[in-house]
Amino acid sequence: MDKLAHSEAKDDTPRFHNFTGKKVNDNLQTLINYGPSFIPTDPNEDEIDLKKELHKSLDDFLSILQAENAANRLCKVLRMNQDNERLMDEYDRLASDLLEWIMRRRPWLEDRTLSENSLPDVQDKLDEFRNYRGKEKPPKTEEKGQLETNYNTLQTKLRLSNRPAYIPQEGKMVSDIAKAWKVLEQSERGFEDWLLAEMRRLERLDHLARKFRHKCEIHEGWAEGKDPDLENNDYSGIKLSEIFALKKKHKAFESGLAAHQDRVEQIAAIAQEMNLLEYHDIGPINSRCQSICDHWVRLGNLTSACRQTLETIQDLLQRVDSLFLDFAKKAAPFNNWMEGASEDLVDVFSVHTVDEIRRLIQPHEEFKATLNDAQSAFDELVEIGNKIKNLFAEHNLDIDKSNPYTTLTVQVSVAAKEFGFVGVCFG
Repeated sequence: MDKLAHSEAKDDTPRFHNFTGKKVNDNLQTLINYGPSFIPTDPNEDEIDLKKELHKSLDDFLSILQAENAANRLCKVLRMNQDNERLMDEYDRLASDLLEWIMRRRPWLEDRTLSENSLPDVQDKLDEFRNYRGKEKPPKTEEKGQLETNYNTLQTKLRLSNRPAYIPQEGKMVSDIAKAWKVLEQSERGFEDWLLAEMRRLERLDHLARKFRHKCEIHEGWAEGKDPDLENNDYSGIKLSEIFALKKKHKAFESGLAAHQDRVEQIAAIAQEMNLLEYHDIGPINSRCQSICDHWVRLGNLTSACRQTLETIQDLLQRVDSLFLDFAKKAAPFNNWMEGASEDLVDVFSVHTVDEIRRLIQPHEEFKATLNDAQSAFDELVEIGNKIKNLFAEHNLDIDKSNPYTTLTVQVSVAAKEFGFVGVCFG
């Protein structure tokens, strides 16, 4: 015991009751190094007391070691629980943020209205969508991936530690997040398709609007001033040759009118397409199109009426011209007969014998035989003259009434009265 006491008195002798669990390996090594020094070498010493002391020290050390291991296990469990709770809190936060963001963004992605229904308006929405897809969505995609990673990590840790699986709040399951995300992407694709379709529609409408205005300006410029020309029915003093020229001019106009028919149909087709595509300012388009179509119908009616008037006047003038020509053809031989007869009738005869008188009577009888034919010829001339007068009176023709083919007219003459009918002579 003296040796044990002497050993304990040394500075470098370990004190087992001072051992702690902070340096388990060092304490164990110390026990191995110094333990044998406590075994007595003197057989006369009390071995029982020494063994008791040694056993007591070893028991103390083992108790400390067990407590240290228990504390370490407890700390490990606590750290694991804290880590699990952190993952749970982070999952709940990410799930809430994602769901809130999805619910906030879906109404915007599902909105299919434009404030002004114009190209600048849809361009603004397209820029906003590009900003959403390029800047706003990528961080949320990373959050979704982080949420799924945290969930899988948490479930793995709980399973390895024989802990119950983590069950998120109702509506915040991974499947709920995936479902909401899928609906978001469907809305996103639908929104993008709608935007592109709207862009194409409005670009088409913008092109149609410019095309519509251009065609309307060309047509309205062409149609300007056409109405007064077609409405002019004053053909006083006109000649047949002039009517032929007017008809040729009118025929050329009708050809131009037919050529412009295609443009009017194009204008109407453009307006119809703009209505189908829901042009935002369709009112003025429809009004202008209707005005052009109404004016086109009016031009068509005026053109038909003008053509009919020209044909009517041409027919009248041709009838008058034909009568003038017929009169001239028949008046010339009758007038020749008339002049010859007048000369014969006023001729002074000098006769001395009965035979000479008989020779004069025979030609006179022959002359009298021709009077009936002459009367018929004259009646025809009078009838032609009356027809001409009736045409002028009936249709109120304000044209030159002189016969262009002859200077002869129907009038009463003194010589004709001697024959018993109105004669024809130079006017």
